[in-house]
Amino acid sequence: MIDERFAADCLGPVEEAVRRAAAAEIMPRFRALTADQVAEKHGPHDLVTVADRGAEAHLTTALTALLPGSVVVGEEAVDADPGLYAELAGDRPVWIVDPIDGTRTFVRGDEGFCTLVALAHRGELLASWTYAPVHDRMATALRGGGARLDGVPLRTGSPADGAPLEIAASFPFHATPAAKRALLHLRTEGVHTRPCAGSAGLEYVAIARGVLDATVFAWENAWDHAAGLLLVAEAGGAHATLDGSPFRLAGDNLLPFTTARDVATVGRIRRLLLGDRPVR
Repeated sequence: MIDERFAADCLGPVEEAVRRAAAAEIMPRFRALTADQVAEKHGPHDLVTVADRGAEAHLTTALTALLPGSVVVGEEAVDADPGLYAELAGDRPVWIVDPIDGTRTFVRGDEGFCTLVALAHRGELLASWTYAPVHDRMATALRGGGARLDGVPLRTGSPADGAPLEIAASFPFHATPAAKRALLHLRTEGVHTRPCAGSAGLEYVAIARGVLDATVFAWENAWDHAAGLLLVAEAGGAHATLDGSPFRLAGDNLLPFTTARDVATVGRIRRLLLGDRPVR
């Protein structure tokens, strides 16, 4: 494993790298994109912009310089070379990067997007950074060292007794029929489910702050989830895939999976999602 002191010592330098990437590549293009700066990757629901690509390139240079021998598994790099995703199961330290989490939101000119970075080694998350550049808010987490938002410690707490659970749920258009059916099980008394606001990373921040009870997602791209999973865990929350196992960064998770303010809420939501479905 990487020396744990490195993960702690890199919190500040990585935060600065994320801020610089956003200042150089993202914010100058916010509400200033031209048509030729936006493209579809795999359809109209999957967009990429020059800001995504520029920010990921910026971060790749900065992060690998901080940790020689490491590799970046970024959304745009994996789109160009899907084999790169296998690095998540390898021996090299991995920076997991989503340069703009919520690209469609960014393209619309809405404020609800962020930049996500996580450091992992051999499948274990060590540190994470979630940056909302419009509002200049930075959430960080260090394995065993807690979670913070703008330097202030975060605690998830637990849902209020008797209050409906507030859940943000999002199933992509290509989710399996079984996963889509699972969402219907959340339509029950005591549960209020709304669509994900557009950025998975910001939903995880809401859980860590204790203002959202849980999320349910039916896709497993590590760049969408890695930073938030560590943030919530270090703030006192929990997560589980449908078979009860922890989320695996390298994939092959039984979906959908849930992240929540506490273990009891994870169990409650998982039971609802299962319904009468057998676990593989």
